[in-house]
Order: sequence, then C-alpha cells, then structure tokens
Amino acid sequence: MTRATGTFDVKLSPQAVDEKADASLGRMSIDKQFHGDLEGSSTGEMLSASTSVKGSGAYVAIERVSGTLHGRGGSFTLQHSGTMTRGAPQLTITVVPDSGTDQLKGLAGKMMIIITDGKHSYDFDYTLAESP
Repeated sequence: MTRATGTFDVKLSPQAVDEKADASLGRMSIDKQFHGDLEGSSTGEMLSASTSVKGSGAYVAIERVSGTLHGRGGSFTLQHSGTMTRGAPQLTITVVPDSGTDQLKGLAGKMMIIITDGKHSYDFDYTLAESP
C-alpha cells in the first residue's frame, strides 16, 4: 500500500433537481483541483439528502480524476458514500475497480478527506497492480 497526501480546492455548484423531487434532495456539480502527491483536477456529480434533524443527512457522488499520482499520469474514478448522524460523519471514498487509465491502470484504493479550519486535504492509500 502506498500513501499519497496533499491538499485540494473544491467548488460545489447547486444544480437543478427534478421538479417532482422532495425539497430535502439536492444535486451539485463538483470541480476540484488536487495538489501534492496527486496533482490534477476532477469533475463530478453529487446527490444529497437532508433531514429534519440538525446534523443528519447523506450524500453519494462520482468524480473523475485526471492528473498525475506520484508522477504517473492517467485518470480514475472515485465513488463517495457519506452519512452524517447528528453531526458524526462516516465517509467512504473508493476507486472504482478498473477505472484507471494510462499509467494508472490497475489502480485500487481508498481516500480520506480531512477538513481543518476550512482547508481540505486528502490521504489516499492505494495499490497499483498490473491490469488484466
């Protein structure tokens, strides 16, 4: 397992939801810039759900990352699944199997997001195996 660390800037932009959708549901576009061991950018889509209980809700997202990971170029897809239970977060971000391209073929791993004082950083534990 190899660890990549660094920071990222993120812009979330609200998107229109189906007019039949409940007001507790939301949709956003994701635009990120990664710095550090992962240098590149990503775009994606997020769906969210809020509840009447403060600090509780959930989101799922898919984002496509393009750039270099420890100097190896290519792209890959991340799948997010997050819940918040009365302020207690639980988040899983996983590389979609077989989504790596070019020098990132065979990429597998999990990413953690850390938010401290409004600044975003990541810890990305990954393996890079020969693709089939």
